[in-house]
Amino acid sequence: METGQLYIVATPIGNLDDMTYRAVETLEKVDLILCEDTRETQNLLNHFDINTKTTSFHQNTRQKKMLDVYKFLQQGKKVALVSDAGTPTISDPGGRLVEYITDRDKNIKVLSIPGPSAVVAALSVAGFPANKFVFLGFPPNSSGREKFFKEAVNYDKTVAFYESKHRIKKTVNNLAEVIGPRRKICICRELTKKFETTYRGEIEQIQEMDIKEKGEFVVVLDYRN
Repeated sequence: METGQLYIVATPIGNLDDMTYRAVETLEKVDLILCEDTRETQNLLNHFDINTKTTSFHQNTRQKKMLDVYKFLQQGKKVALVSDAGTPTISDPGGRLVEYITDRDKNIKVLSIPGPSAVVAALSVAGFPANKFVFLGFPPNSSGREKFFKEAVNYDKTVAFYESKHRIKKTVNNLAEVIGPRRKICICRELTKKFETTYRGEIEQIQEMDIKEKGEFVVVLDYRN
């Protein structure tokens, strides 16, 4: 029997022109697409006239569904995993599935179909050293935020993390309180989209800027004083 294959497929973080030919071909040929949100993915599939069956896979997906996917792959089927945007498993619940599959069957191939990643896109335009960096995902919503930011500034390399539109200004103020107003940061908003905006400067300068509290954000922190 043919070995099952699980494809980790990166999708655009905004601009659909960033979809790769290989990603389109992969989503066309697999037997099933696992989606963080089937509605979001269906919009993408419709744009590229892809008719492959979809099913949901998100942070609340139970282990039974992972077992079902595992059994499906054992039958020699091809499955693609996508997130709402960007590269799956990077600060994304898809990582659970990859761990589950690889722990149980080394013969099932897990293949990367690389493409857009918001954190890499932000690092590429920040203007800070990125030969080494730390990615921290999302800060805690409430308790633990101060600890998160204190740990972030202790690294001797550039730090990047995501933040929601609801807390971006609070985060800038948190950084000012923890490390002072002079550290340089770069905030990328709505990368690759129509209203893409990059805010650069010392923290106190960023505090004076009119940051639109809409869209998705990546914060990049320079480790140099």
